[in-house]
Amino acid sequence: MRIFKFGGASVKDAESIKNMLRVLKHEGYENTLIVISAMGKMTNAIEKITDSYFYKKDDLQENIEFVRNYHLKIINELFEEKNHPIYVEVESLLGQLSGFLIKNKSTDYNFIYDQIVGYGELLSTKIVNAFLNENNIETNWIDVRDYIKTDANFRDASVNWELTSKNISTLNSKIVYLTQGFLGSNSNGKTTTLGREGSDYTAAIFAYCLNAESLTIWKDVEGVLNADPRFFTTTQLLKQISYNEAIEMAFYGASVIHPKTLKPLENKNIPLYVRSFYTIENKGTKVGKGHDLVPEMPCFILKQNQILVSISALDFSFMVENNLSELFKILHNYKLKVNLIQNSALSFSVCIEDKFNNFKQFLIDLELKYQISYVENVSLYTIRHANKIAVSEIEQKGKVLLKQATKGTVQVVMQ
Repeated sequence: MRIFKFGGASVKDAESIKNMLRVLKHEGYENTLIVISAMGKMTNAIEKITDSYFYKKDDLQENIEFVRNYHLKIINELFEEKNHPIYVEVESLLGQLSGFLIKNKSTDYNFIYDQIVGYGELLSTKIVNAFLNENNIETNWIDVRDYIKTDANFRDASVNWELTSKNISTLNSKIVYLTQGFLGSNSNGKTTTLGREGSDYTAAIFAYCLNAESLTIWKDVEGVLNADPRFFTTTQLLKQISYNEAIEMAFYGASVIHPKTLKPLENKNIPLYVRSFYTIENKGTKVGKGHDLVPEMPCFILKQNQILVSISALDFSFMVENNLSELFKILHNYKLKVNLIQNSALSFSVCIEDKFNNFKQFLIDLELKYQISYVENVSLYTIRHANKIAVSEIEQKGKVLLKQATKGTVQVVMQ
């Protein structure tokens, strides 16, 4: 089988979904499993529902109506039949969402988040499935939560590979399936999510378990570029990337490929293609065995909204192993993602990401034993295959707060 993954940009509106149909007709869709994300920026929109509900804001109903109207507008433009069954399916899903909001007794934000946010994928796949079937591509909608089983670490769940492989192995390779990215379920049947941008990982899980011949991620860019075009004016297409190089780039924060996506593919030598759904005649980027980078050039990775923290002992004693061990444990406990570390005799500096909004509590905990200074909203630039010209180009973008170089890689924290 082949696995195709279509992200939010590829199904953001009616024209995009029609273009997806064009892609499938051009590429062929036999023996294919299709993974689809929430439409456009719907994950962000449904996150607003979560926040309105959890924090008891007045705009909850307004946010629900925004999500409803967004999807109904797309349906109206895709289907001529005004009493098409898809309308009932969409309203049924929105009814389930409202039912959860009424019946829920949990006060755990992460649990609530996962039960709500997955409706973006459920809605998008129902609509796309109906449209493809209407246009003579017979697809079978399946609920990914019946197949990908995880632990109960809500918002960043770990896959139970044994059970997941057993479930996925029951799929028939002769059938075209369509399912959701990002989601799974735990042993109690509660929805879990695999982390933001986890739809790529979903596709890799299916590829691994089905021994797929390839995985193709369809994007609104030509393939994997040496820099994000949203932040860099000049970019170039990378035609070939090795698994190891792609894992390194993903580790440092390259946004095109999800960090968890690559290892399952490498384990079974399944090639990954990143292609444009606009220019479908182009081959894009292949990630697989071979040269690290073709063509070889500096690659720039930007992570914004970082926090640079400097920590030292209150008595100005050395920062030694027992201090560092304690600090890493606390960072882990508060789910603060560490993207850069620099240590000296008296201080420990770390560039972190606070995606769970735990930084303030982290500070309170640490201030009992350590002296702390920090700078918020800094940018972390990572340059792979760095040279002097590439580093100089980055350093001109602002004030350098911290710089670190290892073989072939330079990281710069900028304000």
